[in-house]
Amino acid sequence: MFEKCTLKVCPRGPIVTDSNTGEILCASCGLVLIEKIDTMGPESRSFDVEQFNDKSRTGARSSLAVHDMGLATSIGVQDKDAAGHSLSGYMKNTFNRLRIWDNRSKSKGNDSNLRQAFTLLDTMKSQLSLPDTVVEETAYIYRKAVAMKLTRGRGISSILYAALYAACRKTNTPRTLRDIAKAGNIRKGDLATAYRTMVKSLDLKLNPFDPVEFVTKVCSIIKVSEITRRHALNLLLHAEENGFATGKNPMSLVAAAVYLATCLNNEKKTQIEIAKACGVSNVSVRNLTRQFREKLGYEQS
Repeated sequence: MFEKCTLKVCPRGPIVTDSNTGEILCASCGLVLIEKIDTMGPESRSFDVEQFNDKSRTGARSSLAVHDMGLATSIGVQDKDAAGHSLSGYMKNTFNRLRIWDNRSKSKGNDSNLRQAFTLLDTMKSQLSLPDTVVEETAYIYRKAVAMKLTRGRGISSILYAALYAACRKTNTPRTLRDIAKAGNIRKGDLATAYRTMVKSLDLKLNPFDPVEFVTKVCSIIKVSEITRRHALNLLLHAEENGFATGKNPMSLVAAAVYLATCLNNEKKTQIEIAKACGVSNVSVRNLTRQFREKLGYEQS
């Protein structure tokens, strides 16, 4: 901290920071209050993770989505000290043994498992446009599953994608089982089985998705107007207020609300088209639409 300018002739104008010269000065009289300031920005420009790790003294931040949490260390192959002098014969043998044990410690089963799983997770992150919070939560749940030995006798991908779906549910990120199964090239039934096993084994307490989160996505797929999207949102909010949405599939509710909104706004969209966009059957759309009209008092115009 620095003191303000105390000159009598100075009206105590604003304080100016000159990043080029590293000075903090008074804008009114030009008095230099601090000659040198610490630079808080990065040391150099970097455009990817590799360049950041090479140019930064501290390296990347630790992350659960990296098999070693970003805290990896390695023993160099050159038998020289920090000053560049060659090591003695005794120290060379010592570091050779350390290199061997370091390599052996990195070849454990869990380490190989995490390497493969988090490589898949990085691919899913780009395919599903997932935020970092979901990725970190997925890595945390998957590490708990590995500690509970849930991956024994099961595929790594199925347990990882189940952890990803659980993380989406926990963070209320709108990604369905169908979306994750399609992106991960896995059967939806296998993913659902792995998810149920994980929830039971880890005792996860997860709330159902909020149907409102999926309205924008579905309306973008079937290409309806903004007024229809807002009308569908109002229908869902009305259903939640009246307890009509309790115990029902969120995607089926979204499909019924969007279909009823298109009917009320005279947009030509079929139940089959909307059901396909939501990943549900058209029978569910038809039944819930009828219940919307009967219990909430919405009639087709």
